[in-house]
Amino acid sequence: MDLSCLKPAEGSVKNRKRIGRGQGSGRGGTSTRGHKGAKSRSGYKQKIGFEGGQMPLQRTSPKFGFKNRNRVEYKGINVATLQILAENKKIDIIDTEVLIANGLMSKRGLIKILGNGELTAKLSVKAHAFSKSAIEKIEAAGGNVEKI
Repeated sequence: MDLSCLKPAEGSVKNRKRIGRGQGSGRGGTSTRGHKGAKSRSGYKQKIGFEGGQMPLQRTSPKFGFKNRNRVEYKGINVATLQILAENKKIDIIDTEVLIANGLMSKRGLIKILGNGELTAKLSVKAHAFSKSAIEKIEAAGGNVEKI
């Protein structure tokens, strides 16, 4: 037994159909394409989404809405979360490094401080954006706000 004796299993390999090689081959003439029509011609290519003349799906469904390319996506963090951070970690300055270290934002993300919850700790907060209510609550507690 050696590698020269190997051959594929019986019936596993078939010869490909050689079409368009004359009438004697049995696949000459129309070359298995049938008579007339677009699909019988050379160079035929179906359009993407063509459904045989039926109105295509992308034309039956209407256009809807729009995507603003200039939209800036912020990760929202509530004032209540800042209060918990200040209590548990004994922090008085909150900036991006602190938030990244505590898993509240990613390195490339943008942060917006939102005004949900209560704040009693005096904090200095640095973020990319603030809601009006968040600014009011931070300053009412004796802290200050700085936009990055």
